[in-house]
Amino acid sequence: MTDPQQLVDDLLDFIRTKIPLARAMDLRLHHYSRDMLALAAPLAPNVNDKGCAFGGSLASLMTLAGWALVELRLQERGEDCDVFVGGSTVRYLEPVWSDFQAQAQPAQDADWNTFFGTLDTLGKARIEVFCMVPGNERRAAATLQARFVAKRRA
Repeated sequence: MTDPQQLVDDLLDFIRTKIPLARAMDLRLHHYSRDMLALAAPLAPNVNDKGCAFGGSLASLMTLAGWALVELRLQERGEDCDVFVGGSTVRYLEPVWSDFQAQAQPAQDADWNTFFGTLDTLGKARIEVFCMVPGNERRAAATLQARFVAKRRA
């Protein structure tokens, strides 16, 4: 099995190389554990006309954090899958006036064992992921509920 930190480093290199938006956002890893991944981005390349973070950057960073969490869990298990966003809902709750991060974790009712069991049986599976951009006073500035779908490559 590959070193988990090497998987994270390789995936971030892949994201920054293959997704021009991620490179332009100056996306960085903030934290990774088996059930939580946080990506960070500076405000400067993600600012809007009002001086706060652009909503599209917040949504993009949350989506990339959720996608990366699922991708890393698959890679740690040695799975060769394509991962897609099957659907998502974004809520913007307050402006972000500084550098920001997006945290992704499985949704409250999501279960990795069920996800991998379905993948083993059907060759595809889905999992719900909750992502948030922390705001002031321990509240979320933005949230994303997303369903990610993994399909084994042929």
